[in-house]
Amino acid sequence: MLNRKLAGKTVITTKRDPAMNSKRMNFEDLRVGDRWTSPSRIITSDDVSEFAHLTGDYNPLHMDEQFARKTPFRQPIAHGLLGLSFVAGLGSESPLVDTVAFLGVNNWKFCKPVYFGDTVHVMTEVVQMDQQGRKRGRVIWKRELINQRGEVVQCGLFETLVATRKPEHLRLVIETVAS
Repeated sequence: MLNRKLAGKTVITTKRDPAMNSKRMNFEDLRVGDRWTSPSRIITSDDVSEFAHLTGDYNPLHMDEQFARKTPFRQPIAHGLLGLSFVAGLGSESPLVDTVAFLGVNNWKFCKPVYFGDTVHVMTEVVQMDQQGRKRGRVIWKRELINQRGEVVQCGLFETLVATRKPEHLRLVIETVAS
């Protein structure tokens, strides 16, 4: 909280970054059917290698070109959970909302492989909204990871809690008593 005196009155406000508030959306700003497209990103062999080192998943399908040639994919593919991680990351700012909590992933499907060199982006759509008290609402987002050929390679639902807008009447003005 920030207290300051203005013309004999003490004004109590919360410290806010106006630039962030103008960009971040609240629950009231969203509507079922709203859609966004994220920026795109190229999946590299370095991404896959770093993900393998981070998680310990060294499956040769992702790491060994000779092995991968003998599979139905004919080449190494990215980890499915790496793709899901990109969905979470790329989708986090498309749209940029005041997220209170991430509640879960539901009905996630790995539809097609993601290859090294693929360029992917995320399509996000609001599919359900429910007010959860005065401070937040539950939002279910349909998210799709789409490659450069327009193919949906992964899809499913994310569930989050999104903050509601702070009512302007919460800004308190308290008159000070002149001594």
